[in-house]
Amino acid sequence: MVKDTKFYDLLGVSPSASDTELKKAYRKAALKYHPDKNPSPEAAEKFKELSSAYEVLSDDQKRDIYDQYGEEGLSGAGGPGGMGADDIFSQFFGGGFGGMGGQQPRGPQRGKDIKHSISCTLEELYKGRTAKLALNKTILCKTCEGRGGKEGKIKKCTTCNGSGFKFVTRQMGPMIQRFQTTCDVCQGSGDICDPKDRCQDCKGKKTQSERKILQVNIDPGMKDGQRIVFAGEGDQEPGIVPGDVVFVVDEKPHEKFTRKANDLYYEAEIDLLTSLAGGEVAFKHVSGDYIKFTIFPGEVISPDSVKVVENQGMPIYRQGGRGNLFIKFTVKFPSKGFASEEKLKLLEDVLPARAKVTVPKGAEVDDCDLVDVDPIKHKANNRRDAYDSDDEEGGGQPGVQCASQ
Repeated sequence: MVKDTKFYDLLGVSPSASDTELKKAYRKAALKYHPDKNPSPEAAEKFKELSSAYEVLSDDQKRDIYDQYGEEGLSGAGGPGGMGADDIFSQFFGGGFGGMGGQQPRGPQRGKDIKHSISCTLEELYKGRTAKLALNKTILCKTCEGRGGKEGKIKKCTTCNGSGFKFVTRQMGPMIQRFQTTCDVCQGSGDICDPKDRCQDCKGKKTQSERKILQVNIDPGMKDGQRIVFAGEGDQEPGIVPGDVVFVVDEKPHEKFTRKANDLYYEAEIDLLTSLAGGEVAFKHVSGDYIKFTIFPGEVISPDSVKVVENQGMPIYRQGGRGNLFIKFTVKFPSKGFASEEKLKLLEDVLPARAKVTVPKGAEVDDCDLVDVDPIKHKANNRRDAYDSDDEEGGGQPGVQCASQ
């Protein structure tokens, strides 16, 4: 027995009315009360009530809840108002009248993008390369064109309205529980088809797997994190716009070079003689060629100094030209005892004079010896403080001092 007949009364039909009778009643009443036909405030309100009533009664699950529990039972089931009145009207009349804008029809849902990381060396990003990558993707069945069966033999499941799931409502005492479950009529497929009419290739699933080879072009100058997009190459599903396949550049760290935007950074080691008297320096560039330059005599390259070679950095992506190459110098000093005292004295004739050491008059001076560090002997933890020695002898009370004899 129907608990509340308000919605049926608005449409002028009986609680046992069929879907066809409901459609005819709504069409007739909506044309009469649509604001473009009847501009009165009362008509606009009536039109909204009619649309709300039809939205509930045209949905099997909502109608079942309404018949059992009335409008109160719809509060947790997406009751009236879930769809705009003009949206419902547009289903019958192709978008409504000109004066009622309503909501714009929504386009088909878009599938998810598929992302893959593509690892590249700095050399590859400098020169560019082409990679062929295999992709396993889901496509619409080519035999049935994504229908799942023979043309004209597939019908939308009326139980779940083609969604593949339905809502079940249960009353437990004063509480009403509503949950979603797979439609038991269509087994979650959203449609009804005789087994003999099902597609033999996809077994009614509407999709199949395909292996596709994509050619990914890594252009010179591309950067870490840059995206290469294959539009519409994502997985296919019926009624869904395929997403994109996106490859994200993952730049590998380089042993010698560091990249910052379009510039390259390199650390070059030179000997002391070259840093002072000049010489040639050469090293292999990421391009595969060798960079060679001359340090002129007397230029003096001090440790950690930085020079730049212009236009020898990374290619500028799709613009032409290149960034710069910055070179940081480290100076390798000769080993101990590399020359005799006589030869070392010759340096006094070449190098700037030593800085004079001055000690304030009257200051006490300790003449010390400079020795190499012994990691074991000079380890801080091996040193014992004088106070620690006192503690070991039993005199470790705080604030106690040794008395002079």
